[in-house]
Amino acid sequence: MSFDSLGLSEPLVRAVHDLGYTKPTPIQQQAIPAVLSGGDLLAGAQTGTGKTAGFTLPILQRLSEAQPHARAGAKRMVRALILTPTRELAAQVEESVRAYGKYVKLKSTVLFGGVGINPQIEALKRGVDIVVATPGRLLDHMQQKTIDVSELEILVLDEADRMLDMGFIHDIKRVLARLPAKRQNLLFSATFADEIKALADSLLDEPALIEVARRNTTTELVAQKIHPVDRDRKRELLTHLIRQHGWFQVLVFTRTKHGANRLAEQLAKDGITALAIHGNKSQSARTRALAEFKDGTLQVLCATDIAARGIDIDQLPHVVNFDLPNVPEDYVHRIGRTGRAGATGEAISLVCVDERQLLKDIEKLIKTTIEQEVIPGFEPDPNAKPEPIQLRRGQGNAGRSPRGEATKHTGRSQGGQAASRAGEARREGRGGADSEQGSRAPKSKNESQPKSSQPQKQSRPQHQSKPQAQAAAKPAQPQGRATSSQGKPDANKRKPQAQGGQQPEHAAGRGQPQGKARTAAEPPRAGAGAAQSDRRRQSNDPGALLGGKPRTGGARNAHRGG
Repeated sequence: MSFDSLGLSEPLVRAVHDLGYTKPTPIQQQAIPAVLSGGDLLAGAQTGTGKTAGFTLPILQRLSEAQPHARAGAKRMVRALILTPTRELAAQVEESVRAYGKYVKLKSTVLFGGVGINPQIEALKRGVDIVVATPGRLLDHMQQKTIDVSELEILVLDEADRMLDMGFIHDIKRVLARLPAKRQNLLFSATFADEIKALADSLLDEPALIEVARRNTTTELVAQKIHPVDRDRKRELLTHLIRQHGWFQVLVFTRTKHGANRLAEQLAKDGITALAIHGNKSQSARTRALAEFKDGTLQVLCATDIAARGIDIDQLPHVVNFDLPNVPEDYVHRIGRTGRAGATGEAISLVCVDERQLLKDIEKLIKTTIEQEVIPGFEPDPNAKPEPIQLRRGQGNAGRSPRGEATKHTGRSQGGQAASRAGEARREGRGGADSEQGSRAPKSKNESQPKSSQPQKQSRPQHQSKPQAQAAAKPAQPQGRATSSQGKPDANKRKPQAQGGQQPEHAAGRGQPQGKARTAAEPPRAGAGAAQSDRRRQSNDPGALLGGKPRTGGARNAHRGG
């Protein structure tokens, strides 16, 4: 089958041939006719199989067939909106739109954070047909009324699974509320989790379903291998592999942003050119690192999972998992950076004793046992004991924090994935330190910055017993848990002060009025618990957030009701 047989116009087919493509991939063979038909679509395919062209080409075809601005000199209106989770992916998709549409009279632009907003505003004023954007920066334009989506015809959610992972569901809900009700909706995803189907049930209207491969599989074109090694010798082994095999253009994944920085610095000391790319890097630094990696002047690019989405490099030969991901699905996305567009690739994972369970979870997901090979001279210690990943080297709480990226030297603990995802999503969507600061709770006039990473406790209540008063007269304790005169934790100190004092942050909640808090012994108000539980349950359900019916939750909800 050729592109000519898919119903595409001659200018689009000519642009495809100019790029060197002659045969459509399986996802393109099915998606292009489905999008051209005008109906909604839910499509899932492995990373690197050509999903972008699968929706870009038919969108260009549909918009070029009817161009309202061509009549009577009307201004171009935004008629297609493509949402992506990361800046790099947004830039890549918009580049594809321009490449495939170079022979049709359509204009496009890209909107993402980390760069100035004024050039984007000017581009929108001049008029565009297609906008590719991250959710956060798109909302900025909507709030400033610099973008008009009243004439929108087509909405695309690209890499929808990653947008859910990054906590963009609330931003997506706000965007959808501003869009015309009548439109074509296209949802593309590299993985096909149940959460994606829940989102599709609420967003799509009788969609066509395309799934060209079974869920969460890895392409056969990528050779996968595990190298067992001690945790403290991973960097040494990576340097050895790069030098011994003469590797160039190596994409290395780390679990944390600090780990990416540190590894890049260590490789540079070993004489290997390396740079790091992650959410804390400025957009100019990320763009420069990616450009040098693509043109071959940079040997190694150290990346985190979120920043690596959208890295699309032809013939990328090597992907290395310096740290295994905490979530098995991320392994599929990582190794999907190689073996793209029919090319072969190699995915190497350096696995220490702490990551054995992570490896089992990955093999269970992909239903494959990955070949293991011990490199001579780097045999792992058979007596080594596993350590909780987040406890190593003072990285915070015990256990694994799903997909969160550790902030080792920032004084903040992991505290679960919600805070990490929200901060990373804000940086991806709007970009820069200003958005990260905006996610923190505002300080009151009497609040001072604590020196430790623990929340600051409130001052002495007004009504105290004599021993408490004597204890209060002593020099101030270091910030941390409140103590009684015997130096033991005093439960009474944990109660909020009646007036004039500072309520603990964990009791009041970030950004909430610091009024009276209900103690553990005080019963909740009648009827409030159930209503609050329902709201809390629905807030995490993609279907409920987008206006559909919330999932029942089965035994879990029954347990809450009891």
